[in-house]
Amino acid sequence: MRRSFRYRRERLFPGSQRSVNYLLLIRVLGFLLLLVAGAMLACEGYTLIGDVDDERHDLALTKSFVVTAIAGLALALLGRRSGKEILRKEAIAIVGVGWLLCTAAGALPYVLCAPGLSPVSAFFESASGFTTTGSSVIADLDRFPRSILLWRATTQWLGGMGILVLFVALLSNLGVGSKSLMRHESSAQSGYGFHSRIRETALRLWQIYTGLTIVCVAGLTLLGMSLYDATLHAFAAISTGGFSSQNTSVTFYASAGIDAWLCLFMVLGGASFPLIAWLLRGGFSRVRRDEELRLYLALIASATAVVTLDLVLRSGEGFGRGLQLASFQVISIMTTTGFATADFDLWPTLSQAILVILMFVGGCSGSTSGGIKVSRVAVFFRAAGQQLLNSFRPNQHVAIRLNGERLDESHINKALFFLALTAFVVALSTLAVTVLEPSLDLVSAFTAVAATLFNIGPGLGEVGPTRTFAFLGMPAQMLLAMLMILGRLEFFGILALFLPALWRRY
Repeated sequence: MRRSFRYRRERLFPGSQRSVNYLLLIRVLGFLLLLVAGAMLACEGYTLIGDVDDERHDLALTKSFVVTAIAGLALALLGRRSGKEILRKEAIAIVGVGWLLCTAAGALPYVLCAPGLSPVSAFFESASGFTTTGSSVIADLDRFPRSILLWRATTQWLGGMGILVLFVALLSNLGVGSKSLMRHESSAQSGYGFHSRIRETALRLWQIYTGLTIVCVAGLTLLGMSLYDATLHAFAAISTGGFSSQNTSVTFYASAGIDAWLCLFMVLGGASFPLIAWLLRGGFSRVRRDEELRLYLALIASATAVVTLDLVLRSGEGFGRGLQLASFQVISIMTTTGFATADFDLWPTLSQAILVILMFVGGCSGSTSGGIKVSRVAVFFRAAGQQLLNSFRPNQHVAIRLNGERLDESHINKALFFLALTAFVVALSTLAVTVLEPSLDLVSAFTAVAATLFNIGPGLGEVGPTRTFAFLGMPAQMLLAMLMILGRLEFFGILALFLPALWRRY
């Protein structure tokens, strides 16, 4: 009788009656390392045969490729008899452990190159790349080989759509866990394209992502960038990462055309990619009624208008110049890209306050951007409105809807819990940074946490757009690096690793 009950429970809840398949976990982690190694080899090949004239080339990527490929191959062979099907337990473990392992592997080129970084700083830089944060501990980019700068940008491009989404797209027969892999790595909601053919969905998203990247590279090349610089900035724009090949970021080019082209692709990167897929399939009606997209664009437009007026009235900028600066910086921060065309740390207080608010909001669900996400903000305000209404009309209940669909109680509770958890982590992390860096002022500590947790890049004060995180001690750098990964996976992919129930049979 007990065996029959266990069998039925296992059929209903796959993976709930056994511990994690450790051999399967090891095998998948090996494949992920092989993917990272392949990206290293591609970067090394481009710098050797492409248009890159690099006197500092030192084969750091080749050495890193050898180490990563050997480690990946060893893990894949060790777990070769594990079976193919990934269940939910393995999926959650793969997301958390996989991101930590890929970040560690991605740090190797920074350690092995000249002048090189310390292991902690290298981990910070790698985490910033894979999570598309854009914060950096490299004070002078000109000191590093151009192959390393290409690797920096490539990690952002891989992390933008997601390493595990690429993994799902390349491999089939992953079982029910393939959907869990995507849901725990991507912020896309189930209504935005996750269906039974999960591999086709992942492949389609990567095709769109790659196509937009190619178009962005072509446009930047026509606008005057070299192919190398265009590639790096296109990778950073569509992934909403923000790494540049120049110390002064996009300011270096002083081109309104380049600014406008990058704005277009930052906006696309901050929009829902499943929704873009619907648009390309002719689903115009679905796109038109998407409330999150409308709110996202409305926030960009309204914030740009207010910041433009603030710059014109208080900073003495001309209207045209003020509009160019405001629109670029608002889009860059709202999409959590982090490109800079101005030192907004010197802007009026109102403009800075708006940018800080946009740091928290972020882009749309299913985008490459960070932040809380526009849909969760919308749910919060509608739930707050419901509670206010109930304060004087306790018997009146108005359904909370998004995109015309009624949200059930569990959906609302998840959004509110996420916001509460975010506030707790921000407060606790800010306190931790002030303890680790007692000389740092509160604004710098707070925005350093916000910039890393929400995958934005620059903050205010000592971590402003013209500065780096290099001055921080190793404990603070490691804390902020972990915040990047925590924010990129929206907490649960990392926090679940610390639950004993994930690892034991029950």
